[in-house]
Amino acid sequence: MPSSTRKGVPKDPELADLFFKDDPEDVFCDLHEIGHGSFGAVYFARNSYSNEVVAIKKMSYNGKQTTEKWQDIIKEVKFLGQLRHPNTIEYKGCYLKDNTAWLVMEYCLGSASDLLEVHKKPLQEMEIAAITHGALLGLAYLHSHNMIHRDVKAGNILLTELGQVKLADFGSASIASPANSFVGTPYWMAPEVILAMDEGQYEGKVDIWSLGITCIELGEHSLHIISASFIALYHIAQNDSPTLQSNEWSDLFRSFVDYCLLKIPQERPSSGELLRHDFVRRERSPRILIDLIQRTKDAVRELDNLQYRKMKKILYQEKHNGPMGESQEEEEDSEAASCKMNSLGSNHSIPSTSVSTGSQSSSVNSMQEMLDDGCSDMTMMHPQDYGSTLESSPHTKKVNHKDDQHICGQATRSALLFWSDSFTRSHVQTSPLPQVTKQIHEHEQESELREQMSGYKRMRRQHQKQLIALENKLKAEMDEHRLKLQKEVETQANNAYIELEKLAKRHAVHTDKEMKTLLTDEKKFQQQIAAQQKKELTTFLDNQKKQYKLCKEKIKEEMNEDHSTPKKEKQERLSKHKENMQHSQAEEEAHLLTQQRVYFDRNCRAFKRKVMIKRHDLEQEQIREELNKKKTQKEMEHAMLIRHDESMQELEHRQLKTLQKLRMDLIRQQHQTELENQIEYNNRRERELHRKHVLELRQQPKNLKALELQIKKQFQDTCKVQTKQYKALRHHQMEVTPKAEHKTVLKALKDEQTRKLAILAEQYEQSINEMMASQALRLDEAQEAECQALRQQLQQEMELLNAYQSKIKMQTEAQHERELQKLEQKVSLRRAHLEQKIEEELVSLQKERTDRIKHLLERQERETDSFDMESLRLGFGNLGFSAADALTFAKNTHTHTHTHTHTHSHTESAVFKATQREKTAGVSGSFPPQTSPLFASVGDTG
Repeated sequence: MPSSTRKGVPKDPELADLFFKDDPEDVFCDLHEIGHGSFGAVYFARNSYSNEVVAIKKMSYNGKQTTEKWQDIIKEVKFLGQLRHPNTIEYKGCYLKDNTAWLVMEYCLGSASDLLEVHKKPLQEMEIAAITHGALLGLAYLHSHNMIHRDVKAGNILLTELGQVKLADFGSASIASPANSFVGTPYWMAPEVILAMDEGQYEGKVDIWSLGITCIELGEHSLHIISASFIALYHIAQNDSPTLQSNEWSDLFRSFVDYCLLKIPQERPSSGELLRHDFVRRERSPRILIDLIQRTKDAVRELDNLQYRKMKKILYQEKHNGPMGESQEEEEDSEAASCKMNSLGSNHSIPSTSVSTGSQSSSVNSMQEMLDDGCSDMTMMHPQDYGSTLESSPHTKKVNHKDDQHICGQATRSALLFWSDSFTRSHVQTSPLPQVTKQIHEHEQESELREQMSGYKRMRRQHQKQLIALENKLKAEMDEHRLKLQKEVETQANNAYIELEKLAKRHAVHTDKEMKTLLTDEKKFQQQIAAQQKKELTTFLDNQKKQYKLCKEKIKEEMNEDHSTPKKEKQERLSKHKENMQHSQAEEEAHLLTQQRVYFDRNCRAFKRKVMIKRHDLEQEQIREELNKKKTQKEMEHAMLIRHDESMQELEHRQLKTLQKLRMDLIRQQHQTELENQIEYNNRRERELHRKHVLELRQQPKNLKALELQIKKQFQDTCKVQTKQYKALRHHQMEVTPKAEHKTVLKALKDEQTRKLAILAEQYEQSINEMMASQALRLDEAQEAECQALRQQLQQEMELLNAYQSKIKMQTEAQHERELQKLEQKVSLRRAHLEQKIEEELVSLQKERTDRIKHLLERQERETDSFDMESLRLGFGNLGFSAADALTFAKNTHTHTHTHTHTHSHTESAVFKATQREKTAGVSGSFPPQTSPLFASVGDTG
């Protein structure tokens, strides 16, 4: 709401730039009201500084729906500020004063609707083509900028002095396309606008539909649509498109209208396509609209006082440009005074009900002026009759002309009805007041219907806002739920990745530790073998020394026993034996060292092979653990995804149920409102008919009065004849009767005359009563027939409304069923995709498991084969230990090795070991089975 130090100026700088800061009452003068509607009023005005003639649309934004009214004004001002086209109304600015917006636009003579009202007949086809062509140019401009007018009708298509066609009244326009608001004027609404709340959005082609209805309006001078507005909405949405009824139109015009009124929006042409239609492209006089405007001006000058008051706005600009006579000046002065007294109490309507400059006639204030003129005209035209009417009652006081003027000037609605009834009873033929009353009633009916429709539209838009708000809320809830599930999936994936990384690190640490342990054990193993061989070598050398001594002593004894051999020879033999023994011992020592070296190399090689096999087993165990971990994680992930799918399914069903429940509640509320409005409409029609019948009863028909006067004249003539006969008979009796009997004769004659007159009076009263009864019976029968016809019509409309509502309810229920089936299909398809994804991931995981195991086994096999081939090249055909050596080695190394117990959760563990044993047995031969720990026997390779 705008508020600041100067009342009416908005604080927001961006909004303040939309309005001029000047006082509009200082800028504009000579304001004359030329149109009135629920939004406010439209005025003819003149710029005090430039002397330019403009139209000012005053819209109040106080009272009910203040914020909504202010937002509508802001939207219309912004929309008008963007328009730059010769076929759209030129916007000149906006002012604010006393909670009222003054929208200043170029002045146009009137609307296409005014042309129909002045001429009281349809326009010519070429005139319709010219107006339609101009409107299409404006619509093409709007649609090219993604704008939608949404209220195209004859009342919103204006004409300038030079015959230029202008689109006006953008209070219902949409600055974005597509849109989905329920706005517009009912009879001109496209089906997709009526169904927008239920079936989605619409685009600029809704203006094409409205243009087609406008062509029918200009060509038929009426719309052949059922009277009740709410039934009309259903009628437009569900029945066939309307068509031209008259046969006088050309095929081009008919095809153009039918082309505009295609019910399927996708098949309906665009404004650009319609501009290429032969109906608007065919040749016509460039002055056709100028001539139409001139004929309209001439027709306005010939109108009676009431119609002239309504349509004299068409002559305002002409009067302003040319010299005015005295009568015109007086009229302008009185009109200006009337405008100053005119209040701006009317509320600004919702955009859908805003009315253009030419779409409404002058307001009740202009009716007031008409009544003033009507009263004075009646007094001047029939002074004698008027006076006799007032003097006919003994209680009637004489009223002068000034008092009449005062009474008429201060008349309210009830006073208008009173003067209308009284003057109608006395002077039906000459008084315009029944027409005034009719105009007032029509204006009130239009206001009631407009207010009813405005409330209905507000309700529909409120329902639409509720649906949109709920959809946004549910969408936000769904997005939040999806985000939560996505975070849970990401958290699970991150945790799985972290667990796998931890497992890989633990495997790396365990492998390093095992390798270090194996290296340490290998060094210990080598040291033990070296120590054992050193001990064996020491024992061997000691044995050799003992043997050498024994052999030496034995040789000495033999030599000592042999005394025949010379000492020198003995000495030589002894030396030779020593050398042989030393040489033999050296060879044995060398042989032992060679055996020890071979034994050492063989056992070290066997130990390395054992280490390799142990490393292979460790790799197999680790890859099994890793793959089992991945499988477990994948199963957890799949279980979580299934749980997420079930929660998503539950949320979707719950949201759909909530949305459908709100939709059904709104439809029930809408139908209830429609029924209430229809009942109110029916009651209003019945009240109007009852008022009409009461008026007929109060205003006896003219022929009834004529018959009464005729009977009265016959009675008077008969009375005169009787009086003449009485006088003649009395004169005759006086002549033939003695004077003494005159008194008796006169009395008898007078009694006879009185008797006969009484009989005549009785006959007169009987004739009057019979005539009155006959006329009353006829009137009662006619009124009863009217009542019966109205009741039947209203009953049919109510039944039609109920049928439409039932159809809408059934369609909504069918739509809900389709939505539920669609959701079920969506859920089933999503579940199938999820199960397929789970199956594919499991297959992929199993394939990865098989491939990795296969690659590991192949690599280990290649590594084992390479090692065994190297061993064969080095001459180690059999790397096994003897049982005694293995037992000895086990006793010596048992305390220096680690014990490993392998437990396998899958049967593939046995396959791995069996495969490795087969590979090892195939290369290095079979080894005795060992149940001791890994390094208890170097000869155990498997």
